[in-house]
Amino acid sequence: MTGHLDRRTLLAGLAGTAAAPALAQLAVPVSFPDYPFPLGVAAGDPDSRGFVIWTRIAPRPEQPDRGLGGKPVGVRFEVAETASFDRLVASGETIARPELGHSVHVTLDSLAPDRVYHYRFIAGGERSAAGRARTLPVPGAAVQSVRLGVAGCQDYQSGFYTAFRHLAREDCHAIFHYGDYIYEYGPRAAVFSWGTGQMLPTVRRHNGAEVFSLDDYRQRYTQIRLDLDLQEAHRTTAWLSSYDDHEVVNNWVSDIDPSGVSPDLFRLRRAAAMQAWYEFMPVRRDAFPAAGMSGPFRQYRFGQLLDARLLNTRAFRTDQPCGDRFGSLCPEIRDPRAEVIGRAQEDWLVKGLGEARWSALLQQVMMMNLERARPPELRGINPDSWAGYLVPRDRLLKRLERVSNLVVLTGDEHQHWAGEVRRADVPPESPAQAVEFVTTSITSGSDGPGERPEHKEVYARNPGLSYVRDERGYSLMTITSDAWVADMKVVDTVRSMGGKVSTAATFRVPAGVSRLERA
Repeated sequence: MTGHLDRRTLLAGLAGTAAAPALAQLAVPVSFPDYPFPLGVAAGDPDSRGFVIWTRIAPRPEQPDRGLGGKPVGVRFEVAETASFDRLVASGETIARPELGHSVHVTLDSLAPDRVYHYRFIAGGERSAAGRARTLPVPGAAVQSVRLGVAGCQDYQSGFYTAFRHLAREDCHAIFHYGDYIYEYGPRAAVFSWGTGQMLPTVRRHNGAEVFSLDDYRQRYTQIRLDLDLQEAHRTTAWLSSYDDHEVVNNWVSDIDPSGVSPDLFRLRRAAAMQAWYEFMPVRRDAFPAAGMSGPFRQYRFGQLLDARLLNTRAFRTDQPCGDRFGSLCPEIRDPRAEVIGRAQEDWLVKGLGEARWSALLQQVMMMNLERARPPELRGINPDSWAGYLVPRDRLLKRLERVSNLVVLTGDEHQHWAGEVRRADVPPESPAQAVEFVTTSITSGSDGPGERPEHKEVYARNPGLSYVRDERGYSLMTITSDAWVADMKVVDTVRSMGGKVSTAATFRVPAGVSRLERA
């Protein structure tokens, strides 16, 4: 919806449709019991013509009906090139409907490429905070540099979202969120820290038990979204949003619940989770839940410089091998029937990739084939990663052999990792096909020690691995024609507010060579 659209024009255009009666009701002035925008604003899924802007009307966010009594609410949006909003380039009205929890998704599609815009919402005489987002360059444009933030794994109970406050100040073109926006667990008195091997008291707790229903998931997202540091990261930068497992339940894939719940029952839970994810994410209409699923794979083209492909590694994946036991090894990791992203997504990914100077895979689980055994095991992998699916992994890498300057961006592991990606059937001394940067968690795992005793053994077992560090934080990717530079950021504590950020390591990947250089 773009350009100026007044109420009379909107009603006329919808005359005779089911929406017209609802809009007619909106002619009556709206009065809220409290401020209607406590969950902030967000933008996402940018392209060269625009992006999605989001908000949620919730004057009583803790109530299931948000204090609105199940009524649709009229919302006005405004978009300008300046923060003063003195000249609007787009404006209009839309409806926040109760069927979608009074969330609002407006797709802007007539903006200028490679430009910063400001947006806001108005309802019932109240005005939201003003958000900021940037459109992408046109695919053929010459682009000097691109700056991407990477973040995810934000267990609310493990710490404060200080890292998001710092990330909001980094002036990124976009932020890739790799998933685990919420965690499904009920309130906990303590969380386990893999880095210290200890149970650490939680610094804040979830409201309500483990989530199963749509109302459960909505309330969990609401609690998380009320965090002001998270809101600031959304307000300042457009997001490239994906989900991993905890948006539904730990380690789910396809219609398989690891706890053994039957697929038909699990699909009910998954449908509730997918609707809540859509309601709270600034994503395009094609992410609207259909048959209980959401989350399409996407392309983001930054001119001639970068072709970034966001993958979905949950919805189309076959079950984890080895009983999903971390650090184990079994014949199933070479199952020829296994899939991670599925054939349709794989064909889409391969098509056209490599036409830009740099190509990037934005995805959820580690692609490096690392030895991850823990005593007393002698060999083992993480089955909830590409290492548990060697046949589809190597098939994809084989199909991407012609793609130079390939970088993989990943999350999930709750540690920073950096290393080389090559097929499992080639010698470790052979040239790498890609490099991978795994970004640590925002909070999950709570404070870490940095170096862990087992890291020395991990390095020894994996000659293609250059870096691993157990601390919370995010990463920044700066891409130019000459090089890809990754800054691995860490926060000194998430167990109290006001943690300080620093750069733990910087890596440079020269164009034309899949090689990591420590800066």
